[in-house]
Amino acid sequence: MIRQNIRMAIRTIRRNVLRSALTILGIVIGVAAVITLVTLGEGATAQVASEISSLGSNRLDVRPGQAHRGPGGVRSEADPLEAEDARAIAREVGGVEAVAPVASMSAQAIHGSRNRSTTVTGTTRGFLQVRNWPLADGRTFSEAEERSGKAVCLLGTTVRKELFGSSEAVGAWIRLGKLSCRVIGVLESKGQSSFGADQDDVVLIPLRTFQRRLAGNTDVQAIYVSVKEGISTQKVKEQITELMRERRRISADKEDDFHVMDMQEITKALTGSTQVMTALLGAVAAVSLIVGGIGIMNIMLVSVTERTREIGIRLAIGAMERDVLTQFLVEAVVLSIFGGITGIALGLVTAAIAASVLGLPFIFNAGIVGTAFLFSAAVGIAFGFFPAKQAARLDPIEALRRE
Repeated sequence: MIRQNIRMAIRTIRRNVLRSALTILGIVIGVAAVITLVTLGEGATAQVASEISSLGSNRLDVRPGQAHRGPGGVRSEADPLEAEDARAIAREVGGVEAVAPVASMSAQAIHGSRNRSTTVTGTTRGFLQVRNWPLADGRTFSEAEERSGKAVCLLGTTVRKELFGSSEAVGAWIRLGKLSCRVIGVLESKGQSSFGADQDDVVLIPLRTFQRRLAGNTDVQAIYVSVKEGISTQKVKEQITELMRERRRISADKEDDFHVMDMQEITKALTGSTQVMTALLGAVAAVSLIVGGIGIMNIMLVSVTERTREIGIRLAIGAMERDVLTQFLVEAVVLSIFGGITGIALGLVTAAIAASVLGLPFIFNAGIVGTAFLFSAAVGIAFGFFPAKQAARLDPIEALRRE
């Protein structure tokens, strides 16, 4: 019986192809919009998580000053950190895999007739481990070079391209302001961060070299800490906080004059924000499915009016009310399913193109596709039931009298 109703529904749809196409347009747009927006939202979430992960997995950042912003939007002032703080963390805090003190400044990098304004960062070998940053060429600093403050450097790919083009960089000399240093390695490309900064526009030199030859002080702007796999970053964070309070001689009744940021917490916050935004956009797009359902109900009511005599004949020769109800309900569901299938195809194609243009990963989510399809069928049932009920309740005699 259902098969026969489906065949009849398809024949009815084919008799009015243009009207049927316009009827399901709302469903098509609604399903396509939901799939496109949710897919792009999931791609954005994955990209944010990936880019923050590229800053270092299980990473904690120790910085001077309070994490909140004071009056005027300026972070509260505090004494800078020291390289000895980083050594104390590595020595006394359990579960730490690598520690890297960091200090940075802008400088002009020069090689021959080429130059580029870039960020020069003084750090240690642990920086590459904390940041999950392998070398594309050459080697990293040796312990002796770090200890003696040797004039050696590692180049990010952006700086290497700007200064050397296609030439070999390792072994060459560059100038950073008044400091001449030898290139011993080139970092692999990390690309832009989720905040729009070019991570490859950097030159790394030993911290002691930076402090003696460029900065002229022993300040450390931040300490990056990598936590071992399987160790709770929260526990390590508590240990670091306790150690730093002790080292900075902060009494029990005073607030911290430093803060420890957990990159996992930042990742959760940012991905949570994108997920909420994705859900909101998906909900807004789903409204057009309701509009499409209203369109189906409207056309089905018109169809009932046009086919009153046909309904009367069916009822007169013995068809039950439920048969007429099923026939019109199946027509509404078939229309919705056609719209859902078309919307899914359109949504996936649109999402793939948009993801490519925006530089986002395309993530196929079978769950959202299945949900959109089922929702489109549910719209057909919900909005097709009233017209179908109207058709089933027609009086056969009155229906046959109507022209």
